[in-house]
Amino acid sequence: MSWLRALRETARSGLTIERKRLEPLIAIRGAAGLALVIGVSLALFGPVVAASSAFGAFQAAIATFQRSWRPRPVLALVSGFSLGVSTFLGYVTGPHLPLFLALLVLWTFVAGMAWAAGPTGGIIAASNVAIMLVTITLPTSVAEAALHALMITFGGVVQALLIVLFPVRRWGAQRDALADALAAEADYARRLRHDPVAHFDPAPLMEARRAAAVTARQARRRPAELHGSRGAAERIRPVLASLADPAMGVPSEGPERDRVRELLAAAASLLDAAARAIRHGDPVRLPGAAVAALKTPDTGALLTGPPLRAADRLAALLSDVIEAADGDGTKEERAGAAEAADAIEAGRGRRLPAEHHARPTLLRLVPVVIRSMRGELHHGSPILRHAIRVSTVAAVGYLLGLALPFGHGYWVPLAAVMVMRPEFSRTYERSVARFGGTVVGVFVASVIVQAAHPRAGLSAVLAVVCALLMYLLMRTGYAVGQACIAAYLVFLLGMAGDDLSQTVLERVLLTLLGGLLAMISYAVYPAWETPRLRGRLGDWLKEDGRYAACVVDQYADPADRGHDDVRQALLATRNARVAWREAVATAQHEPVRHRGLSHAAADDTQHALVQLGRVAMLMEAHLPEGGATPVPAAAPLAEALRRATEQGAKAVRERRVPDWSAVREALEKWDEEERMRGGEGSDPVVRNGADLLLEALEEFSEGLDGGSGSRSAASDDD
Repeated sequence: MSWLRALRETARSGLTIERKRLEPLIAIRGAAGLALVIGVSLALFGPVVAASSAFGAFQAAIATFQRSWRPRPVLALVSGFSLGVSTFLGYVTGPHLPLFLALLVLWTFVAGMAWAAGPTGGIIAASNVAIMLVTITLPTSVAEAALHALMITFGGVVQALLIVLFPVRRWGAQRDALADALAAEADYARRLRHDPVAHFDPAPLMEARRAAAVTARQARRRPAELHGSRGAAERIRPVLASLADPAMGVPSEGPERDRVRELLAAAASLLDAAARAIRHGDPVRLPGAAVAALKTPDTGALLTGPPLRAADRLAALLSDVIEAADGDGTKEERAGAAEAADAIEAGRGRRLPAEHHARPTLLRLVPVVIRSMRGELHHGSPILRHAIRVSTVAAVGYLLGLALPFGHGYWVPLAAVMVMRPEFSRTYERSVARFGGTVVGVFVASVIVQAAHPRAGLSAVLAVVCALLMYLLMRTGYAVGQACIAAYLVFLLGMAGDDLSQTVLERVLLTLLGGLLAMISYAVYPAWETPRLRGRLGDWLKEDGRYAACVVDQYADPADRGHDDVRQALLATRNARVAWREAVATAQHEPVRHRGLSHAAADDTQHALVQLGRVAMLMEAHLPEGGATPVPAAAPLAEALRRATEQGAKAVRERRVPDWSAVREALEKWDEEERMRGGEGSDPVVRNGADLLLEALEEFSEGLDGGSGSRSAASDDD
């Protein structure tokens, strides 16, 4: 992609406004906290201190809107406290330019490295550095700086207290994540009725898993229906696929296929009922027709072998989901749900334990974050490059702002720090969106100022209104949020005594300069994702191969195997697949040519790896129990798969085509042993699946070598 086209695409993306579900109660709560802090500060200390405290409350509320599963009061407290500390240290070092520059570079570098811990930490850290550049200009002495820092922290405390005292839909994000996962599987079951090999995007399941991670304190308060449903939902997905896939034994048409369609429709109805109950905290209302469809004895009369096993496991898993989803109902409702679940299960299968996923507390998270940051301190790390870029631009922007005759020079580094991200497209689209939003915001604010000539009290009211609009509309687009923030800052600084008409022109010009610095810095010192695509593809191949090997190995000696390694391998391959898809999406808008991996090769190899993971998933749905007959030939095949995919991943990174002769030889040896035994002793699921695994690997090599046409696999499943 050329630079001109890349700039055009990122500009269009940055100015896009989307329709999103608004959360007015949460927005009103944040604005109320801001108004309370400003009112108290105005009454006790005057407008200048009120402006500082308003920044603390404003930023603390924004922190609670970030995508994080950590408790919202904790995010507000961390944001308020860190901004207070930053303000005090910044003011103390402010009179000494070299010392302040050193602090600014260090603080900004750490904020850039905070992206190693995730986008929430990176955004909060960058926002604190940017706002610090404004708040340090308000105090006039060290004692006042301490007071300002204290009031900024007070703003964060107020927002945290309001969240505790006036909760809006407790555990709502976790409920939505789990309900979305169940609804996605219900939709998957319906699509399988018409397309037995339909694709499934595991993103809702991964989001539900992240949402299920809780601290020990949260675990004691978590609603009962959020405990066990996700683990069962994770296991339902491969069972649904196995039940529908013709390769597992059910013909494409006939009474067996009709029965499978009935089971899939019943599963979809029950999953939807569980999703509705979990989302709204209501008791489960089971559709009678779906329960009857799963209870009927016709299943055993029509289905045999792997399809019958899949139907039995599906019934057992659905019963687990229903019981877990009704965890907060009354005693009678829970008894009814348990009775319905037992009727569905009807003696089939076995109950599976709930899965627990612990989240470290805030204090225990500190060493984890430090390790993550240290892991990025190596040449070629995009996080390290981002930290170097943003710290350099902050220092250069601050010096430029001082040199220019406009005054308020901190707008330059403020704008740059706020828009810079580790990715090219995000940095450029946010730069355009920030400038566009700033122009609109300051224009509207200037019109109001010229018409009303507001004093401190009215300026405070207008600032709170802008903040309310920001909280309400921030998810609709970055440009919309920036327009609200621009007007908010104009009114807030006007309350503190700034010349409003002068601030308008300065903010537009200096924001433009800050955005240009951010864009130039990425062009000069980039961290392109395109050259790393082969590495991401190799990682996915390796993890996909390990997952397939773990599944095959289960058949070799079921008595001595647990399923933990399969589960961990599945999670690893999902993470690798997501990393690949994110890398492809990032590289798509980069103004660089591909280096060894064309678009066609990327599409074809992705399609092959999707098929590899899908075959392993179908085999996982039929993992043998502890007393099942071992398949000795599966062990060498599993080892061959593991080694071949590890070597294949290395070959991909070195721009070579992988060779699968070891896997082919293991299958030939397996066939030879079967002929010697007269064709007995092999589970048909694992043996047929092994052929499909080799076929997917060979398709991968063909696609990498340019032998296949382009396919679109953006929505394929893992």
